[in-house]
Amino acid sequence: MAIDAHDAPGPVVLVGEPTEDWSGDARYHEYSAAADPVGSGAIPPVPVERFPADLHRGPGSRLVALDLSAGLGVQYPATSPALLAAFVVLDPGDTLTTHPDATSELYYCIEGSGSSTFVAGTPGGAPATGTVPWAPGDVVVLPAGCTTEHTAEVGGRAVLYRVTDAPLLAYLGVIPGTPRFAPTRYEAATSLARLAEVERHPDAANRSRVSILLGNAAHPQTLTVTHTMWAMLGVLPTDRVQRAHRHQSVALDLITACAPGCYTLVGPALDDAGRIVDPVRVDWEGAGAFVTPPGLWHSHHNESGAPAYLLPIQDAGLHTYLRSLDIRFAPSGG
Repeated sequence: MAIDAHDAPGPVVLVGEPTEDWSGDARYHEYSAAADPVGSGAIPPVPVERFPADLHRGPGSRLVALDLSAGLGVQYPATSPALLAAFVVLDPGDTLTTHPDATSELYYCIEGSGSSTFVAGTPGGAPATGTVPWAPGDVVVLPAGCTTEHTAEVGGRAVLYRVTDAPLLAYLGVIPGTPRFAPTRYEAATSLARLAEVERHPDAANRSRVSILLGNAAHPQTLTVTHTMWAMLGVLPTDRVQRAHRHQSVALDLITACAPGCYTLVGPALDDAGRIVDPVRVDWEGAGAFVTPPGLWHSHHNESGAPAYLLPIQDAGLHTYLRSLDIRFAPSGG
């Protein structure tokens, strides 16, 4: 006799029918012990980590991932929970192919010149191809689904600094879908000219930083270089201190040019004068990089006698969209 479960007075289990227990993975945590998993040690904090320029020196075409996955407790390459940085090294005339599971790729040309030939989807769904040239100081961003051949000019080696949001997608367990922006190039001459305009402004000395954000027409709300990442080209003038500040995004800081005597102080707290308490000092190196963790106070100092330039790449596009970036500055003079 057939039994209609809709007509039965309660749950029906037929004789001999197997049952499944779906509660095996359920866990229950007391709130005060679980609300701060970083503080409790359940999730590792983002470390202050420095990556010297020696990583991309010497012959041999290669991709050098700045991988902190072991310290972050993840099973995929990552420099921060959402971003992966790398140096792309190309011997003269060599080609290296990339195809990351990412929605955003950003490249900054540290040295040499060449081009990136990509095959990518478009917002309309049709494949698109193109070749983007690059030279020192240029920034190129590529969208989801790009297979790209990066080629150095025959006359010399080239080095690119690359950041993708591949760790974010790996954590979410997703693959790239529809591209959110078109491939875009930011020429060094134009970027530096815009930065010089900001530096010449009468109020420049009183501003929290002398910088420009690279934006994209596809992201009018976040005003960022991609929908997940932002890129800020900044100058730290001679004998200047960029006062302590903090934000909830991770910063992967590339020092594009500096002389010895530039450094960053990083720490969890400020004293009454707005100075960082017991800071860790990170000395800058031209063409080197370092990680500034989220939520920590940090200040930038230039005692080198020459202007210094930096390019922080952050997951701030995502944080801006989530309304969680929360940039705060120490009182003036701190």
